[in-house]
Amino acid sequence: MEFHPQPTPGTARPWAFPAPQRGTLDNGLTVLRCDRPGQKVVAVEILLGAPLEAEPEGLDGVATITARALSEGTDKHSAEEFAAELERCGATLDSLADHPGVRVSLEVPASRLPKGLGLLAEALRAPAFAAGEVDRLVRNRLDEIPHEMANPARRAAKQLSQELFPSSLRVSRPRQGTEETVARIDSAAVRTFYEAHVRPATSTAVIVGDLSGIDVDAVLADTLGAWTGDKGDTRPVPAVTADDTGRVVIVDRPGAVQTQLLIGRIGPDRHDSVWPAQVLGTYCLGGTLTSRLDRVLREEKGYTYGVRAFGQVLLSAPDGSGASMLAISGSVDTPNTGPALDDLWKVLRTLAAEGLTDAERDVAVQNLVGVAPLKYETAASVAATLADQVEQHLPDDYQAQLYARLAATGTVEATAAAVSAFPVDRLVTVLVGDAAQIEEPVRALDIGEVTVVTG
Repeated sequence: MEFHPQPTPGTARPWAFPAPQRGTLDNGLTVLRCDRPGQKVVAVEILLGAPLEAEPEGLDGVATITARALSEGTDKHSAEEFAAELERCGATLDSLADHPGVRVSLEVPASRLPKGLGLLAEALRAPAFAAGEVDRLVRNRLDEIPHEMANPARRAAKQLSQELFPSSLRVSRPRQGTEETVARIDSAAVRTFYEAHVRPATSTAVIVGDLSGIDVDAVLADTLGAWTGDKGDTRPVPAVTADDTGRVVIVDRPGAVQTQLLIGRIGPDRHDSVWPAQVLGTYCLGGTLTSRLDRVLREEKGYTYGVRAFGQVLLSAPDGSGASMLAISGSVDTPNTGPALDDLWKVLRTLAAEGLTDAERDVAVQNLVGVAPLKYETAASVAATLADQVEQHLPDDYQAQLYARLAATGTVEATAAAVSAFPVDRLVTVLVGDAAQIEEPVRALDIGEVTVVTG
């Protein structure tokens, strides 16, 4: 039998988050392009300056319906014809509305980029907003809402936003509207919202993929460059205020065999210098299966299949007035709701008293920084991150700098950020579960005033 020597590892190639080229078309559209050789499926993200905060009073959800209606027919194609044209060139087109604005995402083979961008431009330039199509989208959205509210995690998220933020702020209410507000939306409302907020001068296009052999300037000029509109002004980001007084709200679900936990407060956005340390500390606390929360609640006690801690940017502003949601989420079996919360608070108190270990910090850095080359293997993942940076008013090299800052963050700094993010006396706890079984055990924990609301 012939034996071969074990192969030796090659030299690791340095990696950095891709840097885009930035430019502006004659119509005012900002364009970020990033050539990624070998990525034959091109990803395009369009960011429209149509934030949820701009929705008219009583029409929450109109941004969502507008986003969905963009691909439901144009001045050249019916909804069915438009879908067929997308399919013919192997493209997919998706859209969503979130607090910073509406995003439209296109993926198309590089060889079909001119056709794909042409269809995207058509949807942005001249959507039909036919009454029948808008009415169908409204009915679909109304059908979705009861299913979402039946989902414990979605119901908990709705309640936490309602608890944290004053009702005057759009972030306090469901992103895609309520049954009451969505029912008021019609084709006229959609067109009014579109005409008020969708224009190239306040929009950005991100294009990522293998652009070799493509005259990108010419393709852009013939497609997105033909989209016209008034100059318009970018809306200021509203100041976010919140009440994170420690308290517990139980959303009653009689007979529930599990309790959904969502524990949160607001924190700084990515413009704050504490963000890298906060990312690292939060990951150590609950970012993966080996984190502290999982070790205690899942491995040691068997209360849950998993608990996660995370930070999610809600609104971002260059002056640092934006905000993120800092939260811990998971589900536990009903009888162990009280013990699980008790142990969770013990983990937080121990973190504050003893800090993270160097080993925890090292594993977190390896997981967060080391996985980056794999995370950004596709054009779509790069485009989405570049689009996030634009939405959050961050420099184009932010993600690359973030990895360097994560690697340079020490254990003490990560500990301080995690403790500051989750202070035991400033957390709003939402529990979706059987109040008859969990209310008294939770009251006994003395982690805040307990209120019960209907599910």
